[in-house]
Amino acid sequence: MNVYDAARMAELMAPLGYGHAAAAEDADMVILNTCHIREKAAEKLYSDLGRLARLKAARRGAGAEMLIAVAGCVAQAEGEEVLRRAPCVDIVVGPQTYHRLPEILARPGDGPVIEVDFPVEDKFAALPARRAARRPSAFLSIQEGCDKFCAFCVVPYTRGAEFSRPVADIVAEAESLVAAGAREITLLGQNVNAYRGAPAATGGNRGLAPLLRRLAAIEGIERLRYTTSHPRDMDDELIAAHGDLAALMPFLHLPAQSGSDRILAAMNRRHTVEDYLRTIERLRAARPDIALGSDFIVGFPGETEADFEATLALVRAVGFAQAYAFKFSPRPGTPAATLDGQVSEAEKAARLDALQALLAERQAAFNRAFVGRVLPVLFERRGRRPGQLVGRSPHMQAVHAMLPDDALGAIVPVEIAACHAHSLEGVAPSPDDDAARPGLDDAARAAGMPA
Repeated sequence: MNVYDAARMAELMAPLGYGHAAAAEDADMVILNTCHIREKAAEKLYSDLGRLARLKAARRGAGAEMLIAVAGCVAQAEGEEVLRRAPCVDIVVGPQTYHRLPEILARPGDGPVIEVDFPVEDKFAALPARRAARRPSAFLSIQEGCDKFCAFCVVPYTRGAEFSRPVADIVAEAESLVAAGAREITLLGQNVNAYRGAPAATGGNRGLAPLLRRLAAIEGIERLRYTTSHPRDMDDELIAAHGDLAALMPFLHLPAQSGSDRILAAMNRRHTVEDYLRTIERLRAARPDIALGSDFIVGFPGETEADFEATLALVRAVGFAQAYAFKFSPRPGTPAATLDGQVSEAEKAARLDALQALLAERQAAFNRAFVGRVLPVLFERRGRRPGQLVGRSPHMQAVHAMLPDDALGAIVPVEIAACHAHSLEGVAPSPDDDAARPGLDDAARAAGMPA
């Protein structure tokens, strides 16, 4: 979502004559787009602002000016604190008010400006038409905010209540992205499968599955993805879409957060481990080759060793193709920040190490089983080595291959020759018979997933 918002801010600034600067030292304006999910991300903002304050002073000494803006969720949550700790900041805008940047810049006045209210409908109405896609894969925001109020999460406070864009607006934006060269579109939302947009010319309320079906019918869209989802909102129609739509890629990021029912209840996740496993079972029945990702928090207040072992058990049971794990980070204003039973940093670190080791083991096993297979890869950008291109497999694996430049932006079948810690290495496929190559069932078994 922050990548999407950053791109939209750049599009807003373009009519004012702004373009991307190669480095902050060369910029007339620097916008820091921020995340408030974890403390480390928030503190990084203040470190960067200290560096920018020195650059701003140096430019002023040379007779030039630099504007500094802070946008995003830290701006929303800590606007006054940002100005107190960093007087160099000129503009503070929240994630639902960054569309006002051109208006703010046009206003006369000497003091800093803070705009952090929640007119999300105004934002989408004010954003300009999408500019040409820079890559064959594009993000498209369809939903913002969250009504779930998980005990650890700041999103309801920084992004506001759930809001779904109208179907017609989304379709129009998708068509413009395709016309500009996009072949894959990832639908975005803080709780994307809670999407309830009204179809064009009706007053009805419909979900993510009908929207996916409508987008899949657009000529030129070859791949669809969506992120991030909540287990409570995986309804029957959405699960069926995974089996019905060839364009809907066989990878789903579905955060579990914990494998302990007791901790899930304390987190206010509103699903149990059994609920989660039943959803996985239904997804695999609809789409047997689906690969799964997840998020986990270790050291949530009150988490015992038995609770943590239950999380490890869930990882072994599901066999995630990839997953992210984090230490619990108390965020100001959230219920979990003041709960009793805070886990020590040493214990959180030890549990995180153990969980990440297991997740890495499962991911490596999943990836190894693709060696020798031919996968269709959408190549999005050039790699670090001359002649190297980088893309994504249907299962979201990063794939590197030495290919000619005309493969950039194309979906190319490549044979997987090797796997590395976080990527696959592909080569132009050999003419050998594919029948002997391992299939996804082999990958599933290697990762501990049901075939």
